[in-house]
Amino acid sequence: MEGKILNIAKQAKTASRKLSNLSTKIKNDSLMAMADMLENRLDFLLDANYKDVGGARGKKLSSAMIDRLTLNENRVKDMAKGLREIAALPDPVGEVIKMWRRPNGLQIGKIRTSLGVIGIIYESRPNVTADTASLCIKSGNAVILRGGSEAINSNIAIAKLLSEAGKSKGLPDNSIQLIEVTERDAIFEMLKLDAYIDLIIPRGGHSLIRTVVENSTIPVIKHDKGLCHVYIDSEADLEMGKRIAFNAKVQRPGVCNAMETLLVHKDVARKFLPDMIKKFKKANVEIRGCQKTKAIVPDIKDAAEEDWDTEYLDLILSIKVVGSIDDAIEHITRYGSMLSEAIVTRDYNNSWRFLREVDAASVFVNASTRFTDGGQFGLGAEMGISTQKLHCRGPMGLEELTSTKYIVFGDGQIRE
Repeated sequence: MEGKILNIAKQAKTASRKLSNLSTKIKNDSLMAMADMLENRLDFLLDANYKDVGGARGKKLSSAMIDRLTLNENRVKDMAKGLREIAALPDPVGEVIKMWRRPNGLQIGKIRTSLGVIGIIYESRPNVTADTASLCIKSGNAVILRGGSEAINSNIAIAKLLSEAGKSKGLPDNSIQLIEVTERDAIFEMLKLDAYIDLIIPRGGHSLIRTVVENSTIPVIKHDKGLCHVYIDSEADLEMGKRIAFNAKVQRPGVCNAMETLLVHKDVARKFLPDMIKKFKKANVEIRGCQKTKAIVPDIKDAAEEDWDTEYLDLILSIKVVGSIDDAIEHITRYGSMLSEAIVTRDYNNSWRFLREVDAASVFVNASTRFTDGGQFGLGAEMGISTQKLHCRGPMGLEELTSTKYIVFGDGQIRE
């Protein structure tokens, strides 16, 4: 296995040198051909996915996990749409960020460059295969994909179609490669290849992220867990709050930007919570509340301390009544994962205080946490959502997959 992974990395390095100088037209034509291929080979993709979903059901994975794994016609169309959107975006490679002239006459500039080879280690969602590969190609990077064993058939099928379509339009061989070895050791082998892989991006559960960070000799950008909150302020439009909170939890509970804890100001709790919880229950959401929440709506489960620190990724929600915006911010600071946080309020000062003081990649006023997404932000499909601060934070689009270099123009200057 070690030789196989090493060979993939070497091939990717060779491809990356050609990709970094590839014309925008070839990259865009390749992405458009990939989009067409996914839609034209829908039955091929769904047949592969059917095997994965059957295996997941046999292992009795959660409904949320099966949802993340499942492909259907609409989701395949969404993948194709993402590819076309990325093709339509400006090419970041070669962009001159700024230029200036020094007193000695040297003209110095800074331009965007490709990173080289990017390794993606991810779980469950097969659409990640298309999203991440397309972003890497448009930004001039070769990509090595290592998905989870639960989606192996789907990932192989998607990678095969992307590679075939790309090569038909002039994409270098081995620009997109998938590691088909499902054993965990493949990850550890991959993480040692710093001579060939320039960046590792893990996407998945906390244990996967921690394993990658602790074992990689390659720089890592973390896409850690999403423990997101919606805070209903004392000055909230309560009907708006109900719509936002419901969407943040129920629209797609198995993703990282779904709400896991609802915080409600004590002054509006008695008016807000009974109808809100009734609405959640009708959608089969299990509610776990603090004692103040249970005093208002008794027929819910007790929230334990570990609930405030749990990313459910399922139709489970913890609710806490807080005394002030200070308490809400303090709770988010203690338990949040710095991914996506929201306040519902009509108070201008409270909205700006929340925006300033809450430390997260995306902070919303009067909008659902579910909007933390590269597509929703106009970045095309996203590489993921970085929860760290270097070298990028939040949804990662094309610019975040580039580095920079200085270019210097002279006319004979020497340093004295």
